Amino acid sequence: MSFRARLTFVAAAAVALAVVLASAIVWVVVRNQLYRDLDNRLKVRAAELTSGPGPHPDRFPGGGLVLDLPGPFTGVDYVRAVYPDGTTLLPYGESGSLPVDARTREAANGEGNPYFSTTHLGDTKVRVLTIPWSGFAIQIARSLGDVQHTMKRITLFLFLVAAGGIALAAALGLLVSRAALAPVRRLTQATETVTETGDLSERIDAGGHDELGRLASSFNTMLGALEESTRAQRQLVADASHELRTPLTSLRTNIEVLAGERSLPPGERERLLTDVVEQLGEMTTLVAELIELARGEREPAHPEEVRLDLVAADAVERTRRNRPGITFTTDLEETVVHGVPATIERAVANLLDNAAKWSPPGGQVEVVVRDGEVTVRDHGPGIDEEDLPYVFDRFYRASSARGMSGSGLGLAIVRQVAEAHGGDVVAERPEGGGTLMRLRLDGAAAAADGASSS
Repeated sequence: MSFRARLTFVAAAAVALAVVLASAIVWVVVRNQLYRDLDNRLKVRAAELTSGPGPHPDRFPGGGLVLDLPGPFTGVDYVRAVYPDGTTLLPYGESGSLPVDARTREAANGEGNPYFSTTHLGDTKVRVLTIPWSGFAIQIARSLGDVQHTMKRITLFLFLVAAGGIALAAALGLLVSRAALAPVRRLTQATETVTETGDLSERIDAGGHDELGRLASSFNTMLGALEESTRAQRQLVADASHELRTPLTSLRTNIEVLAGERSLPPGERERLLTDVVEQLGEMTTLVAELIELARGEREPAHPEEVRLDLVAADAVERTRRNRPGITFTTDLEETVVHGVPATIERAVANLLDNAAKWSPPGGQVEVVVRDGEVTVRDHGPGIDEEDLPYVFDRFYRASSARGMSGSGLGLAIVRQVAEAHGGDVVAERPEGGGTLMRLRLDGAAAAADGASSS
């Protein structure tokens, strides 16, 4: 059964249950009201019969006893007197017999109060009022035929109303489910279109702020994220293919020369072997950084409290060992940030390595950590104004860097780490030359204040 059919069935069942319950309540209320009216008429007639001398035994000309009633016998269908021994007296000319039970005998003994009961007089269902009287009990009865006839008509009417209500509920449920599930149909169609065509630019009209509208908005957001992720993935593959093509070609050429049978000039073989080792190293670095980028996008680690100043100090020590010709000066203020230690350390190390690479021999790199921000400044040639907006793009290399080693992914990894931590990174041209990099991690200042207080 489809969801639409289930929704229609549930709506129709709910309305049907409500209609049936309402009909049952109406049936009970009407029935009780009819019985109440009948009982009131019996009470009025009983008051008339028992006023004055009331009913009493009397002899008719044949010598038998009959029940003598004051006034005409109207308003009821049956009246009799019941003695404690079960003997009954009827008005002259009347016939018929009601059952005599223990409660009737008690009333004949003058015990208890008047009460109503329902029984049968022959084939007729009657309503009986029993009244304790002097030496016997008076029972007056009226047929329930009118009440039963009315109840049958009401039952038929309520049945027709309930059936019509259920049919109307089913029709309205079908319409309501069709309208309510329209966003779901659009969502299904969009999903099927994306599945068939692979076109992630497909969108649906959210149209509203209810649960289904929010579902459509979430679906559009998901498609947008998938589209951007796919675009970035394709761009990464294209850029990686482009960047790998040149070293692979050069590496293949050198290996073919080394594998050739012709003799090489003295020292040429050693130079080619050195080039092969360097090219393999560059390719290893490039592949490792590609993996780092892919891992950062796909598998975010669990963040924790990180001492940014200690991370920067460790990164400075490692870079100082790798770049012995560069002087590093530090001003590290205690700062706590919320993030992933390994990725933050990688970002800071990339900034330091980039600064050291662009520094002249014996140059100085200044590292400052304060208020959740890491600034790294070198005194190299600096970045051209037209290159500043692109230095953090993947594989981007300024024209002045084309002859230098590197993959063009180091600063891209820095930006990825910054964005993953809700921050950013910018490059500036400070006074005095060189380059100034600012890595800012969002929320770090508040964390630093808390750490200082503790």
